[in-house]
Amino acid sequence: MSAFTPVLEPTKSALAFQNILVATDFSDASQRALEYASAFARLQGAELLIVHAVPSEPKGAVPMDPLPHELDRPLIEAEKKIRELKGLGGLSYRTEIAHGRVWDVLSSAIERQNTDLLVLGTHGRSALQKLAMGSVAEEVLRRAGCPVLTVGPHCDPASSSIAEPRVILLATDFGPASARALPYALSLAQSSDAQLVLVHMVPPMPLADAAYAPAVFDAEDITRWREAVRDESYRKLRALVPAGALDKDPILEVGMDFLPEGILAAAAAHDVDLIVMGANRGSSPRIASHIPWALTHHVICDACCPVMTVREAAAM
Repeated sequence: MSAFTPVLEPTKSALAFQNILVATDFSDASQRALEYASAFARLQGAELLIVHAVPSEPKGAVPMDPLPHELDRPLIEAEKKIRELKGLGGLSYRTEIAHGRVWDVLSSAIERQNTDLLVLGTHGRSALQKLAMGSVAEEVLRRAGCPVLTVGPHCDPASSSIAEPRVILLATDFGPASARALPYALSLAQSSDAQLVLVHMVPPMPLADAAYAPAVFDAEDITRWREAVRDESYRKLRALVPAGALDKDPILEVGMDFLPEGILAAAAAHDVDLIVMGANRGSSPRIASHIPWALTHHVICDACCPVMTVREAAAM
């Protein structure tokens, strides 16, 4: 096994969320996301920006000058619905409605407002896994430079636990995206005195990465391989959190299961309030070392708590 050096050594300084953006299409899923974003904003003392994208003209339509406001029925209807949003009492928030593709509208707002957390809801797995068709959630998760908090259909109603979670799970593959996700998990655990659970899943032998698995093996080889991988993974997990960074020692878990099932099982076993994980920009040939997008989506859609994803840094 090669030596492992932690990518980051986070300190006690908190990563505050000062500008939170929540995307809404006025669906039930968006309302759940708004509830979580509101709870987070209140307890973080952040400003909340609520953004809605009014669909542009159908592709192929003859370009026209913008309609006068009094004739723009979709815009007027959106303004009415955004005024009727619930659960915003006592909260500092602003609203923004713009014509255009969802990602174009969101990315513009993220850049202008220096957004440090984007919150969105999803209806379920089908809304996230239409990868070939380019779903909105897929595009947002792939392209957003700030962390994205996704509220899936199985999440409980929002409460203060989202901003002051009791238990936070960080799913790590020790890759670059996980390295960027680590300080967010640590900061949230520090600020809320939460229990941090560090989980690394090693796929079963048939899917194992060549760096781990012997080319030819028998039953004893497999046993030795599993023990070696488990020991190395625990060592890497221990190295992630500097001594004294947390008041509670992190719980370390190494599983040998398929990634989404293992992460979800660990989340259920520890009754976590928030899952934090990295999201790699592209598919990787090293399946054992990098969490593919489809598996990230599986976790988001089946988790019983919100999932914060942090994308790896863009290539220079």
